[in-house]
Amino acid sequence: MTKYREILRLASLGLSQQNIADSSGVSKKTVNRVLKRAKELNIFGPLEANETDAVLVEKLFPSAQKQVSSTKRMPDFNYIQKELLRNGVNKKLLWTEYLEECRQSGDEPLMYSQFCYYIQQDEQKRRATMHINRKPGEQIEVDWAGDPAQITDPDTGEIIPAFLFVGVMTYSQYPYVEAFINEKQRAWITAHVHICMSTSAA
Repeated sequence: MTKYREILRLASLGLSQQNIADSSGVSKKTVNRVLKRAKELNIFGPLEANETDAVLVEKLFPSAQKQVSSTKRMPDFNYIQKELLRNGVNKKLLWTEYLEECRQSGDEPLMYSQFCYYIQQDEQKRRATMHINRKPGEQIEVDWAGDPAQITDPDTGEIIPAFLFVGVMTYSQYPYVEAFINEKQRAWITAHVHICMSTSAA
């Protein structure tokens, strides 16, 4: 997908259209078309965090997207949202599955970039967002992360599961990760002590 957000960001910094094209990996003609359309709609940088490329293309060129969707089979968004919550499932895997369904039914499929675009559009519709102002050093979000990692004992060759504690400072997005052999209370408290020591030192 064209990097609409990046094009508008670079334009707000005063870069030439040629420099924007080179940096964004698109033609100068595309940059000119995007900036001209953005000017018509009074869309200028800096942009809000929720104004993604998928949102911008819908604002800038909605008719082009509707034309694509009218000729090709659309994915089952409810199914995709449920599947993406499962470990090991990603958009590439779901697209391959979608291609096979289209082949069996004789429908014309979306390209992978279009497939991802429409999934992102659907996610935007479902997601309720609100900007929350954060203060530096005020808050840390913590949890155990996903599936366990593995540690191999160099002497015995034994594979030991390692549970990952992850903490992120909400203002700076500074991450802290530490592995433990279990998720018991002692490990949980130790992790909190270590993250506090780490962030205070930083």
